[in-house]
Amino acid sequence: MAITPTQTPYAHPDSGELTAALSLPRIIEAVKRVASLEVMPRYLNVARHRKSDGSVFTQADLAAQDALIHELGLIHPCPFLGEEMGEAEQQVLWESGKKGLWCVDPIDGSSNFANGIPYFAISVAFVRSGRPILGVVYDPVADECFSAARGQGSFLNDEPLPIQTGAASLRESIGEVDLKRLPRELASLLGQQPPYASHRNFGASTLEWCYVAAGRFDVYLHGGQKLWDYAAGSLILDEAGGHYCGLYQDDFWSGHPWQRSVIAALRPEVFKDWKSWLQTRLPSK
Repeated sequence: MAITPTQTPYAHPDSGELTAALSLPRIIEAVKRVASLEVMPRYLNVARHRKSDGSVFTQADLAAQDALIHELGLIHPCPFLGEEMGEAEQQVLWESGKKGLWCVDPIDGSSNFANGIPYFAISVAFVRSGRPILGVVYDPVADECFSAARGQGSFLNDEPLPIQTGAASLRESIGEVDLKRLPRELASLLGQQPPYASHRNFGASTLEWCYVAAGRFDVYLHGGQKLWDYAAGSLILDEAGGHYCGLYQDDFWSGHPWQRSVIAALRPEVFKDWKSWLQTRLPSK
């Protein structure tokens, strides 16, 4: 019988005492509390600002990050790396957090959030030695909480993932593809002659991973994600039995942690065809 996230704390055999007190229910409760108090009261009622790289952030992002620092520190005190921190600080925290690190995107899909588009999420991962071992992605509009613990499966609320198996072939697939971060030639080809049936790009990476894990998207492609974009979602897809790699490397984890591309699919045969189609059409790096 599958272990639901409400039944047992997480104690991975390789993690020693460090994570013995951690449990998904406590993390989920903390994330939902922050969503209720700091995020949703500001939805449809918040000013947007732009960072130096042009991406959007709001007061809700900052308030949620501060609240998560407090809430997660009560669960397990260790370094906390959030998207709404400076790059130099993030790098220092990453280097200092090898034995345990909270990695958080307080609102993934800030542009959607600021525009009133109901596709955004709070993402929390507990990372050790560069790999996620606990992950929670919560969509507060739909009240959908995706979660996983290494070796214990992944879930949507209390239902084991995947929910559905999806398309049986690449040609029948729905593809979630972010074109703007891909090599120009590949993006153009995907726009004009895609190998899948239908294209989506909803703008919240953490949820995109989870939708693949649930069987809602059949194939996934992103040209470059940061640590907080994939930390929780990659574990959730992993534990759902999904498959993923980088554009230029079979081992996703061999890429640079701050800029990782991803090719993914739930079904192995679809992943094989999707990966092959892409890698035979990639320009030289």
